[in-house]
Amino acid sequence: MAADGATASRPSPWGPLRRRAFRALWIAQFASNAGTWTQTVGAQWLMGDLGGGALPVALVQTATTLPVFLLVLPAGALGDIVDRRRLLLVGQALMVVGAAALAILTAADQMTRVLLLGLIALMGVGQALSVPSFQAIQPELVPREEIPQAALLNGANANVARAVGPALGGVLIAAVGPAGTFALNAVSFVGVLLVLALWRRPADDRPLGAEHIRGALRAGARYVRSAPAFGAILGRSLVFMLFASGLWALLPAVARGPLRLGPGGYGLLLGSLGAGAVAGAFVVPRLSRGMSASVLVAGATLVYAGGMLVVGLVDSVLLVVVVLPAVGLAWIAVQSTLGAAAQVVLPDWARARALAYFQLVFMGGQALGALTWGALAAATSLRIAFVAPAAGLVMGAVLGFRRLALHRDELDVRAAQHWPEPVVGHTPPAEAGPVLVTVQWPVAPGSEEAFVAAMAPVGRSRRRTGAALWGLFQDAEDPTMFLETFTVKTWHEHLRQHLERGTVMDQELERRARDLLRPGEEPRVRHLLSVYGPWLRTAADAGVADDPTA
Repeated sequence: MAADGATASRPSPWGPLRRRAFRALWIAQFASNAGTWTQTVGAQWLMGDLGGGALPVALVQTATTLPVFLLVLPAGALGDIVDRRRLLLVGQALMVVGAAALAILTAADQMTRVLLLGLIALMGVGQALSVPSFQAIQPELVPREEIPQAALLNGANANVARAVGPALGGVLIAAVGPAGTFALNAVSFVGVLLVLALWRRPADDRPLGAEHIRGALRAGARYVRSAPAFGAILGRSLVFMLFASGLWALLPAVARGPLRLGPGGYGLLLGSLGAGAVAGAFVVPRLSRGMSASVLVAGATLVYAGGMLVVGLVDSVLLVVVVLPAVGLAWIAVQSTLGAAAQVVLPDWARARALAYFQLVFMGGQALGALTWGALAAATSLRIAFVAPAAGLVMGAVLGFRRLALHRDELDVRAAQHWPEPVVGHTPPAEAGPVLVTVQWPVAPGSEEAFVAAMAPVGRSRRRTGAALWGLFQDAEDPTMFLETFTVKTWHEHLRQHLERGTVMDQELERRARDLLRPGEEPRVRHLLSVYGPWLRTAADAGVADDPTA
């Protein structure tokens, strides 16, 4: 599934749909997303039929998102070290099994509240395996310049499905009961499975072979800790999801309670949200051309907060239906903007594992928010459970805009092997380490302060690619001489820094530091291996076996 077709000089909002591979998967995902939302309506309504109040109904969303929260990080690491197509097939198969079991047991009148939550959680496991890899394969389907448009279309896909799925769910519940929604969802996965089965994805280029899962997890955590641009995206997403999830979790209780609606009416409410998402596919691209991502996210968050207040405080069905499209538009504006920003700041080698953190925040915020606001509604009232998160969204929009500004410039994260092969007298074993790397920098007189400032992002670059304990030291005798030091767990991990993990952005950061060196001089690099590292199997290997003082 390589990106095919000509790329327009100015990316169109619909450009990715001209790519055959992207289009096929997008259509299949739409059917799957619509089936999922059809099932969500059925599961929440069935929970009410089984005697569940506001909290048990909210737990349906928690059961969906909590497995993703718990498993998405290992799933993201797997997405970077195994064939993503096969991982996606496994995840989708688990979801088919869960949906089919829900349909059969519900039709047989054997469903309980615990069993309902358990099977939904099983499907959440399949979703955890799938989500990071689905996002990570987008650059394989479209050119880099169309990634923002692809993210918007994928967001529109999910949200248009919210317009179709819930309405269809209401019809099915009224006609045949919740079992019909589960059966439809099981069938809806067929398209995705077929597209994935036919995909002949090129083999991954890994010069040093696949990473171990534990090492991949550590590398992903280091990357996220040392990537401030991505960290700002995570922070904005967490704040938004924690509070915004209250509306999705408690809307069924509002429909049954203050608005006195049946399943068809509840489907109408969700359809109104989806209609706003459809409008967002047209409106958001225009807004993004006239304002920064930070402003767009903050403004959409405030609109969403205002919509929450209306839904929670007004008992007029007409007014709620009129307001919900604006809420749906604000939702997709925030999600697509943050999703596109995450895609373009991540390099290929860390994309799935870093996007797993994005999903961790997204689903974790939903799970925690649904539980929090559901418990608050049970303890107080629905009105308070809507006013409190709306206030949180307002504060989050203001503070996030000031403290978590999104990166304005596009970061060039294309792969670049800008480090030469390490010069060594012999080839160390792959497991040798820890490795201490020292770089001696002869700085031009008068450029010391500028050099220290330039090296701060270089240090983050080293840590992103695998380093720990990074430091920069100034010679007390010669203030123009600096020594950079960092450690890497193993020699094999350090080779990955050289061969697999460098980017054009990292190269540019190092070039800025090199521009401050004395004319005609270059940094001097040394590699030192620990003589007592865990790679040495016995004390004899360290040359101390015969030492009586050892």
